Amino acid sequence: MLEWRRGTMETCHVSDNGVITAAVLIIGDEILSGRTKDRNIGTIASHLDAIGIRLCEVRIVADDTQEIVSAVNALRVRYTYLFTTGGIGPTHDDLTADSIGEAFGVPVEIDPRAVGMMEPVYSARGIALTPARLRMARVPAGAELIPNGVTAAPGFSIGNVFVLAGVPDIMESMLQAATQRLRTGSKINSVSIVLRQPEGEIADLFAAHQAAYPDVAMGSYPSFTADGYRTELVLRSPDAVRLESARETLVRLLAEREFL
Repeated sequence: MLEWRRGTMETCHVSDNGVITAAVLIIGDEILSGRTKDRNIGTIASHLDAIGIRLCEVRIVADDTQEIVSAVNALRVRYTYLFTTGGIGPTHDDLTADSIGEAFGVPVEIDPRAVGMMEPVYSARGIALTPARLRMARVPAGAELIPNGVTAAPGFSIGNVFVLAGVPDIMESMLQAATQRLRTGSKINSVSIVLRQPEGEIADLFAAHQAAYPDVAMGSYPSFTADGYRTELVLRSPDAVRLESARETLVRLLAEREFL
């Protein structure tokens, strides 16, 4: 895969140019062992892209408090937002709430608001709020709750960190609920051009084109099909006019080299 990212579209630092950025921190031994296949990264990436937030980094860490704290503190200062998934369930290895509290230097306690969200739902289902289940009502002091429309046990946000469940449908419910709290940006527009040549044949041309349009993100994504080589060139920019100019110029250059 060839990919170039420069100029405005390349910068993923919070304060450089007003671009709204994000990172995702996936927490869980089950992901690292391969026992559970992550389904949340794509959902979060697509959702953020649609509202003009650029996902710049994804990390995966084990169920280890110090690893979680270290990653949270590194990512929350680098990007506009940090989204974590996993580790907010009822068992001993669900360490995210305590780790976030440690990262922010605040205590973690059972929140009456969280209990109030959970109690009527659990009661209606004939499920007791045991001490283990009440672990899911523990949040860092000063956090805001994120509603959970599936099982009621909430996520939470503190500062620029949004703590979501690891179960995909619950995570998505929380992500939708949290969106109203996010500062959104210009939607990233995207166009693609499909070629039947291997990407090595167009690499020099594509690199030169990227240099001519540093404010447009460009990537090359190869595959091999029953019909032979397939290379998809993807161009992305929040500026629709600039994007169309880059697309038209690239089509002309490819046609001149008889790649189209």
